[in-house]
Amino acid sequence: MTTTALSTHSEINLVKAEKLPLDQNPAAVYLASLKPTGRRTQQQALSTIARLMGAPDCFNLDWAALRYQHTAAIMARLAETYKPATANKMRVALRRVLLEAWRLGQMTAEEYHRAADVKAITGETLPAGRELSPGEISALMTNCENDLTPAGARDAAIIALMYGVGLRREEVTTLDLADYDPEVGKLIIRGKRSKERTGYLVGGAVDAMADWLVHRGENAGPLFLAINKGGKIQYGRRITPQAIYNLLAKRAESAGVKHFSPHDLRRTFVSDLLESGADISIVAKMAGHADVSTTSRYDRRPEQAKQKAALLLHIPYKRKPVGVIVLHVDKH
Repeated sequence: MTTTALSTHSEINLVKAEKLPLDQNPAAVYLASLKPTGRRTQQQALSTIARLMGAPDCFNLDWAALRYQHTAAIMARLAETYKPATANKMRVALRRVLLEAWRLGQMTAEEYHRAADVKAITGETLPAGRELSPGEISALMTNCENDLTPAGARDAAIIALMYGVGLRREEVTTLDLADYDPEVGKLIIRGKRSKERTGYLVGGAVDAMADWLVHRGENAGPLFLAINKGGKIQYGRRITPQAIYNLLAKRAESAGVKHFSPHDLRRTFVSDLLESGADISIVAKMAGHADVSTTSRYDRRPEQAKQKAALLLHIPYKRKPVGVIVLHVDKH
């Protein structure tokens, strides 16, 4: 999506011809504090904002020169262009960079607070992604079971963790063998911002993990390893987030399951627990959500309640039998 620079009287003063040293650039300092996956997303967000102000990217914008009139105009444009959730994520990035500018001594406290005083964008949108049905989960696991290679066992264990424990794919890649206790099915998970939580494998997830560990062996190191095209386990090579995306796409196609994103397994984990009556605060802790409101966005029960209520209405119309409908063709 292309962006048009906002018209501001001081626009020319906001763009730096030469980039500041990285340790003095508020955007660079902020991005350096993030993990690689979050860094890419927030760099794109900051560059989008920078282009609105006429800069080629986030490293050429003089963030310390932004004032309230600039940030208010930025948020107004973001509100016009993006959904509220996306625009508010960009707002977080903007305010964090302003904070770094203050910490670096490039803004006064008053300048920072005034520029950062932009309200979150309100609005409600339908949740992204989809939930997988029990039949789709079963088809994926059956596809893995029928694959007797190490990849079949590994992929089954990964799908079991992403659905049964609600792991993000980045969390799967950081797991080590030492993080799993097979005696009680306990798993130590390192989530966003290096926060740790515990998860528990039960039923088929325990069995899937046990089969993978037979192939993997007991050597210390990454829990999930790369497997080459020849089917050989690459010891010492940790599986990557992209490899997880690829294997899920491959299993979905092979099992006849409609396309889904890796995060849809986590979305299904939360939704199924809530639908089964689990307390939302417990589900939030299991998912590693800092705020219960984040968990509530995965709750599909309100939509089911709407559908049930709609059935209370009667529309007095009967479909005509095939062959009775006459199509009128314009002869002119």
